[in-house]
Amino acid sequence: MDEARPDAMMVTMQAETDAEFAARLAVQTGQLLVELREPLLSSGTSQWDVKDAGDAAAQDFLARELHAHRPDDAVLSEEEGQIDRRRFDADRVWIIDPLDGTREFSEPGRTDWAVHVALWERDHFSAAAVSLPAMNAVFSTDPAPSLPPVDREKPRLITSRNRAPYSAVLVAEGLGCDAVRLGSAGAKAMAVVMGHADIYVHDGGMYEWDTAAPAAVAMAAGLYASRLDGSPLSYNERDPWLPDFIVCRPELADDVLRSIWG
Repeated sequence: MDEARPDAMMVTMQAETDAEFAARLAVQTGQLLVELREPLLSSGTSQWDVKDAGDAAAQDFLARELHAHRPDDAVLSEEEGQIDRRRFDADRVWIIDPLDGTREFSEPGRTDWAVHVALWERDHFSAAAVSLPAMNAVFSTDPAPSLPPVDREKPRLITSRNRAPYSAVLVAEGLGCDAVRLGSAGAKAMAVVMGHADIYVHDGGMYEWDTAAPAAVAMAAGLYASRLDGSPLSYNERDPWLPDFIVCRPELADDVLRSIWG
């Protein structure tokens, strides 16, 4: 069998659509993290060192892949902050979170951590993917996930492990929700995509990389996503601080907003 020529492999990589590229990066980064995680956890490495190792390895891999295959695009990454200042004038900006949910990544048995890869093009998402590596799952904007039907007596609200945002309390009380807690923002949003939950509400602080890919995938699946006041989500702003976020089933959107604002 003839070995694949390097130039042929490069043509194959260049032929990837942005959505295919995003999904491949999310999957391969997740595989790298899974392979790194188990030896670290079994060796008794401190949680802080597990977190740092995961962040560094995932960032390095994504940076190399983006430089190799999308060299003209700008990048906004949690691990590099605003170091790539090209993004202020760029039409295409990759917004990535190499490891969302470092706390969960560092805890044995937890599956609620994620990899986020999104492409913001001028004023909209043109591609994105979220992988949940410990669940061997990836969700992309193309093909978009199919939103499953749900049949529950009460809406299921998903929120943070360590705090209940005030907006979430208002929604839980207003809609009589059952509550579920998870770690990573990507894991929470994908729980709504998968039909495991109906509403995800957050306030109190986030950055663009926390929600970019989850929002893109959620909207591609037909879910509602916005700021807490109902305004559209906007990315690649000068300040990447994006403090609040809603993802929910579209039929619940009006009730969610009404619960928050009366």
